[in-house]
Amino acid sequence: MRFTLIQKHLKENPRSWLITGCAGFIGSNLLEALLKLGQTVTGLDNFSTGFQHNLDQVKEAVSSEEWQNFSFIEGDITNTETCVSACKGQDYILHQAALGSVPRSVAAPLTTNENNITGFLNMLTAARDAGVKRFVYAASSSTYGDHPTLPKKEENIGNPLSPYAVTKLVNELYARVFASTYGFKSIGLRYFNIFGRRQDPNGAYAAVIPLWFNALIHKNTVYINGDGETSRDFCFIDNCVQANLLAATAEDDAADQVYNVAFGQRTTLNQLFSLIRDRVADALPDRNGATAEYRDFRLGDVRHSLADISKAKDLLGYSPQYSVTSGLDMAASWYINHLTKPEEK
Repeated sequence: MRFTLIQKHLKENPRSWLITGCAGFIGSNLLEALLKLGQTVTGLDNFSTGFQHNLDQVKEAVSSEEWQNFSFIEGDITNTETCVSACKGQDYILHQAALGSVPRSVAAPLTTNENNITGFLNMLTAARDAGVKRFVYAASSSTYGDHPTLPKKEENIGNPLSPYAVTKLVNELYARVFASTYGFKSIGLRYFNIFGRRQDPNGAYAAVIPLWFNALIHKNTVYINGDGETSRDFCFIDNCVQANLLAATAEDDAADQVYNVAFGQRTTLNQLFSLIRDRVADALPDRNGATAEYRDFRLGDVRHSLADISKAKDLLGYSPQYSVTSGLDMAASWYINHLTKPEEK
């Protein structure tokens, strides 16, 4: 498996990495993985959606020697000078910083545009000027928009259905232009509903899996948008980490492209609720009879999503190790441990 070889190679040949959004859900997991591989990592975050406690948890998860290889910059990707400074001397950049959430973008399109387009262009330009080996960025399955075909293949996209989707499509267009105009090749990873440890369960724009874990653990109402038959390709965080490291170290002929990052399996919201409830009930038996409340469909959401991951498998060596069920097993353990009061455990 290519990922095992890459991990061995990195341990033997440490490099310098920059992770934007390092205090966020995906960024902090990338940080933990790279530090455990003996890499030197700089993190950039403005704490708009990331948290200090995510960095604290990474510090607890790695050795003191590994933590010494991490340096942190509190800054914003909308500031060009910050981006230039952060990119200097870096071999690889994993650009995760963005304002996610379709509903957030509907409510605040200007702020979403500033962070996801202006901020992205700042980072792309700074990375090009710094001569980094590889720029890997978080793209999104929202780019497929209203294209009806399942599974989703990278070459077939429709019309964007939200301001967020527009920004992620523009990222791909800029990346393509930088490759053709400046010879600076990057790789975009179209994430499909990534979930796992350290994904924030709080706030108006929390993703569905941490939101439901939080609600069930605390005996609050679980709300399902629509009839519950909306489906998604949920992908555990460790699969996402694998894809990022593979993309960063891929051969040049695999660059200047986008890849789906998913498990390749569709799960409805009704199925997801049952899976999460069962896992919470294993630890907290009185949650076993919990039911969900249905409400209107959410504006800007696509009905179904399922990824074709064959391109990532063929060109990057991507081989997702965690299914939805095995990923939820690990996520459940984390959420119950971190969200349950001591007297409830």
